[in-house]
Amino acid sequence: MSEELTAYARKLALTLVLEGLRAVDPKSLLKSRARVVESKLIVDDHEVNVGNGVYVVAIGKAAGKMAEAAEEILGSRIRAGVATVPRGAPSPRLARITPVAAGHPHPDEGSLEAGKLALRVAEEARRSGCPLLALISGGGSALAEVPVPGVTLEDLRSVNDLLLRSGASITEINTVRKHLSLLKGGRLAAAAYPSPVLALVLSDVVGDKLEVIASGPTVPDPSTYEEALDILKRYNLMDSAPRTVLEVLEKGARGELPETPKPGDETLSKAHALLLGSNLTALKAMDAYAKKLGLNSVVLTSMLQGEAREAAKALAAIALEVKRSSIPVAPPAAVICGGETTVKVRGHGRGGRNQEFALSAALQIEGEGGIAIAAIGSDGIDGPTDAAGAIVDGFTVKKAKRLGLDPRKFLEENNSYEFFNIVGGHIKTGPTGTNVNDFYLAVVIAQEWE
Repeated sequence: MSEELTAYARKLALTLVLEGLRAVDPKSLLKSRARVVESKLIVDDHEVNVGNGVYVVAIGKAAGKMAEAAEEILGSRIRAGVATVPRGAPSPRLARITPVAAGHPHPDEGSLEAGKLALRVAEEARRSGCPLLALISGGGSALAEVPVPGVTLEDLRSVNDLLLRSGASITEINTVRKHLSLLKGGRLAAAAYPSPVLALVLSDVVGDKLEVIASGPTVPDPSTYEEALDILKRYNLMDSAPRTVLEVLEKGARGELPETPKPGDETLSKAHALLLGSNLTALKAMDAYAKKLGLNSVVLTSMLQGEAREAAKALAAIALEVKRSSIPVAPPAAVICGGETTVKVRGHGRGGRNQEFALSAALQIEGEGGIAIAAIGSDGIDGPTDAAGAIVDGFTVKKAKRLGLDPRKFLEENNSYEFFNIVGGHIKTGPTGTNVNDFYLAVVIAQEWE
């Protein structure tokens, strides 16, 4: 019976994850919020005159679906546009907006092409006096780029890789990126000034900070060159970062290069940003659906951060508490969290933060029936792998040991992908076309339940 309850817990966890993804479908979100009335594009209570046309720049992992929605809403009013598409993802069906395949998590030649086109579209909006509609989502930092003079694509890829492997937060990583870019940190909107800019944003950042999402191409940037340098120092990257990168940041810190547009900058005075959806949007939908299924559900946080393996221990501990003492909710229960953890790479394995989270959780709930824990990236991509994440239960470690494997060694080597490839438990969705951080979910079915 314990194995049957566990299997049911796994099924419920996967059902809830899929409901979370459905709730943050970019196309549905945009079409539910935006409409054209006569010559005006209306989003919530904000209006933009599109009678003479509008230009569109869509940047990020959700750009394809957001661009499709924009074409359906605006039709022939779109004069020109560009949309980034993660390389390998399905190409969107677009008639007026040009799709460009680009790299993630590292920028590539396609990223440079997309970035140049984005700036060109913004400049066309400026010359024509028509508004610029910016559709922004997570992943845009890599998918579209125009580096500052003196910095090459290889330089960007190098410093990006160093920061990703260091355990730096996305806020820290994007602070550095913004100061190496002609597109980020408000510079896209500045290129369109004095034409109005409306940015519709799908957040993949803990706390939904607009200046961090896709490195904030349409909003003021409060960070500085000096802070970017401090981040490289904090993670001991000064000796390994490209010399050209250090020279740009050092010149900027000395005041020899112009800063990114700051709050109050005139070039951003006609730019407006609205949040379309976020991690919390998905968590609330999961919570509502769990209750509909008869589960006692609780959303703990959309702001889970820290080392993936340590954060997993916290969720596993809560799941065990639910089973043993019905705190904070009684079984049958769903404990729902979201956020974005990090992985400090110590070994030479292959994986991603969600697979590492799941493997760590499996070690904590070893032998416990009726518990399933899932961790998934909402974009469908976990690290440099084809998995979105993984799901585990109290029998995962037992199965691994039966196969002669030591789960702790896989964790030490950051080799979670290979672990789940052998033992089973991968969640594979393919690119989802959305991006709102990660979902972490524990389902506890500790007794017979209809």
